[in-house]
Amino acid sequence: MSLAVRLPFYCVETVMMAPSDTHVYPVVWQNDHLVLIDQRQLPERYNIVSIRRCDDVVRSLRSGIVQGGSAMGLAAAYGLYLGAIEIHTDDPIAFWERLEAIGDQFKQTRPDKAHLQWAVDRMLAVAHHSSDAIEVVRGQLLAEAQAMQAEDFSLCHAIGDYGIAVLPQSPAKLTLLTHCNHGALATSGYGTSLGIMRSLWQAGRLERIYAAETRPTFQGSRLTAWECVQEGIPVTVVTDSMAAHCMQRGLIHGVLAGADRIAANGDTLSKIGTYSLALVAKAHDIPFVVAASASTIDLTIASGAGIAIVEHPPEEIYELGDRVTSPNGAEFYNPASDVTPAGLITAIVTEKGAFASHQLERVSQL
Repeated sequence: MSLAVRLPFYCVETVMMAPSDTHVYPVVWQNDHLVLIDQRQLPERYNIVSIRRCDDVVRSLRSGIVQGGSAMGLAAAYGLYLGAIEIHTDDPIAFWERLEAIGDQFKQTRPDKAHLQWAVDRMLAVAHHSSDAIEVVRGQLLAEAQAMQAEDFSLCHAIGDYGIAVLPQSPAKLTLLTHCNHGALATSGYGTSLGIMRSLWQAGRLERIYAAETRPTFQGSRLTAWECVQEGIPVTVVTDSMAAHCMQRGLIHGVLAGADRIAANGDTLSKIGTYSLALVAKAHDIPFVVAASASTIDLTIASGAGIAIVEHPPEEIYELGDRVTSPNGAEFYNPASDVTPAGLITAIVTEKGAFASHQLERVSQL
């Protein structure tokens, strides 16, 4: 066994990638442990991480082994089950208090990820509303996590189908630009914005994907492009600064983005660089479509002004592998996300349908 990462709490297996294997499942429950794809290692290495302890699931979220709100939510759900196993008490009140504290730990790993917060709350609700014995509650938690995973796979397919309808009908085959990774690796195994592209590909309506590299950690060039290569979908990687040029040359028929959180008015938080793509798409009269699960919509936040933006370590900007790209004395600003105003968004596609920004209250009623 080759150890690709030196983290003592992980059992890591290095697996040679099979180009013909198009099934990408970033979070899998296997008998008594959690199996994750280490997304930090792609595309150079395909590493499988086996985890049996709750604290190690927390670390996997903080370290970036798991990325994408839906995938992080699923990992946290299984992590809460592992945490429930580790709580040794017969007192229901003590059990609940400890489980709630574990849930808070998971929420704090990425407070900007709405789906992660939703997944933790859903798991805690199972335990809080159950009157059964603690051992039974543990089984209910595992069943709930598995149900969430099945639901996510189904809803991603629904997003894919609804998304086809909001994109241009001409030309017959579309060339689309995407940013970051909102594909199989970010969900249960299909994707939201990349799920729409998968559905288009299966319907014979996709010509090519342009994947913006997504600085500073290259989720587009590393993860989205890798997924496309696995499935034989034509993909061209461009730097983030090339998007406007590509649109000006008529190479792009639509832009698809994911979301970490959507405010009540439709303002959308997503990976840094998404806002600029929306502005450029508007300037070229190209549809800009957001794809996300309904759980990403947060009606308690009126607008994007109320959404907190997490700042990531500056090392992401000035380090490329072993190379330092900026001089000593320079300062750095590294916001993880930006907010795209609702007025720049053509449609928001969820598993319940496609909606204009002012229609989001309807989603919760469906």
